Amino acid sequence: MPFKPLRIFLHDFPGHPPQVHLSRALARRGHHVLHGFSTMVQSPKGNLLRQPGDPATFDIIDIGIGETFQKHSYVKRQFQEIKYGREMVKAAQAFAPDLVIGSNTPLVPLNQLRRMAGKRRVPFVFWMMDVYGLAVRDGLAKKSRLAGSLIGGAYIQLERYICRHSDEIVVIAESFQDLLATWGVRPDRLDCLPLWAPIEDIPVRSKQNRWSREQGLESTTNIIYAGTLGLKHNPQALVDLAERCKSRPTVRVVVISEGLGANFLKEQKDRLQLDNLLLLPFQPFRDLPDIFGSAAVLIALLEAEAGTFSVPGKVLSHLCSGRPQVALLPPENRATRVIEQSGGGFAVPCGQVDRFVSEVLRLVDDPALAGESGRRARSYAEREFDIDHLAETFEGMIVKPFKNSSHFTS
Repeated sequence: MPFKPLRIFLHDFPGHPPQVHLSRALARRGHHVLHGFSTMVQSPKGNLLRQPGDPATFDIIDIGIGETFQKHSYVKRQFQEIKYGREMVKAAQAFAPDLVIGSNTPLVPLNQLRRMAGKRRVPFVFWMMDVYGLAVRDGLAKKSRLAGSLIGGAYIQLERYICRHSDEIVVIAESFQDLLATWGVRPDRLDCLPLWAPIEDIPVRSKQNRWSREQGLESTTNIIYAGTLGLKHNPQALVDLAERCKSRPTVRVVVISEGLGANFLKEQKDRLQLDNLLLLPFQPFRDLPDIFGSAAVLIALLEAEAGTFSVPGKVLSHLCSGRPQVALLPPENRATRVIEQSGGGFAVPCGQVDRFVSEVLRLVDDPALAGESGRRARSYAEREFDIDHLAETFEGMIVKPFKNSSHFTS
């Protein structure tokens, strides 16, 4: 490399798989990486334990405040975010980084991290996974237009400020670029790297595996949803799917999630006597290949207000598994294009729940189609999710602020 190895603090609040996957790859490229995350938030986690093959320059830190994150209590979460931000900054300062990367982090603690980097005179990179301010605005607007306008507007301004004062921004879809241009972000500080899934961690598995046997799913036809069920999702679609499958005694609709969406499904399961709807809590990341291997069809959901910005990571993970998927998505979302380009299943526009259910059952009833879709999905992942190439590309983006410094050797 034409530059010296860096001490990189990379923070990803929920601990999602691609972020820790990248941290490991950067460490293998010679950088000393401290990967920060928190178990206080309910979310599917990546491989967040040190592995035997990890380089000595890779470390992981679980940052907590001794509390469960109150995601749906606006007032409580504000105090928690500030408190969390202080702990995150302490961890980063103790590491003494040359470079700070913030990803998937609420805006208030994200700005605390950015300010810390500024005080230390080290570059701050905003790895932008979503437009958080728009999500807050649209979420609050469901309850109160005034709250959505005032509070959401304040968050949008804060996010705009963070973007304008970041040394580099890496976005996950081209759709971010036009918005950031209107926010006054300099084009030379903006790069796009589409999101991926850690294919090495998600090998293709047989349906007959340890997890399917433990759950009693080795001989049933399993339609599986695994991941967050929040404001951007439509859990009612899973209820409708389970109702349509009641006449199919061997079919199970398996939902692996926690939080408000899972609670809603529990209520509907009891009310409608949906014995074919199996609800499970989040499972360890190590079980993910077996979970996917147990599926005849995998499911992804994203509500219309997520629009073009939020790209569900589960769509990308599904591609690695060699199983077909059906996703209920905004047509303009990048995940829709990925599914269509891969040939690994069907993307159905939001609101077309009947068609969504029909496409799922089409794959259930046509094993040949399902098998071919699964093979195409895995082939796409093998082509597009090469972590060595992705890490090299990302590295080229995040070292741009150093080009006029002593970190470059030539």
